[in-house]
Amino acid sequence: MTNKLNLNNLTKSEEDYLKALFQLLIEDNSAKVGNNQLADYLKVSPASTNNMIKKLKAKEYVVSEKYGKLDLTEEGKSIAVRLIRKHRLWETFLCNYLNFTWDEVHDVAEQLEHIKSHKLIDELDRFMDFPKKDPHGELIPNADGEYSILPKITLSSLEEGDVCKLVAVNDGSVNFLKYVSEIGLALSSEIQVLEVREFDKSIRIQFNNVIETVTKKFADNVFVKKIV
Repeated sequence: MTNKLNLNNLTKSEEDYLKALFQLLIEDNSAKVGNNQLADYLKVSPASTNNMIKKLKAKEYVVSEKYGKLDLTEEGKSIAVRLIRKHRLWETFLCNYLNFTWDEVHDVAEQLEHIKSHKLIDELDRFMDFPKKDPHGELIPNADGEYSILPKITLSSLEEGDVCKLVAVNDGSVNFLKYVSEIGLALSSEIQVLEVREFDKSIRIQFNNVIETVTKKFADNVFVKKIV
């Protein structure tokens, strides 16, 4: 991807839709994404989503496949990756240089990712010595638009006795990130699974000499690398 992409003809809302569709298709690996699923993801009405998709189709950023499945064109994907790159660079800058905590950076980066200046983002990347990961452990796409996803497993997929290292967390919920911090977990924390309870799939874990019981919902949003 080059810096020649024309993003000036896109509104903030249009950019949000492209990024959301990319995240559903690529990051969440959804087999099929339709209008209603996209509307739920963005917390907007199906009617609003339908109108926006028509606009994005007219601009040739989105296409409809068989049975109503939505997909991005190559240019639509490139724009979405550029937005993700900007978002993660801003999160890294806020966290590393402006004393924001990892539960504070997401909402601010959501605003900053819509800045159009390519030079600003490239210089921001250079200033930080080209970071590879954001504060939540996600890979940052490079200036050429190369996008990859770390192979990750969830804490909820492990069994009793497994030992793992926390490599990433879902950054979409401020309350979730606050809770992660409050119980003392951080990136690279070593976690041992002590017990998986059959009744509700809650998990008793040990880390930093602390024993904590977490819900399945929590464990579904924590990504780890298995050690033992």
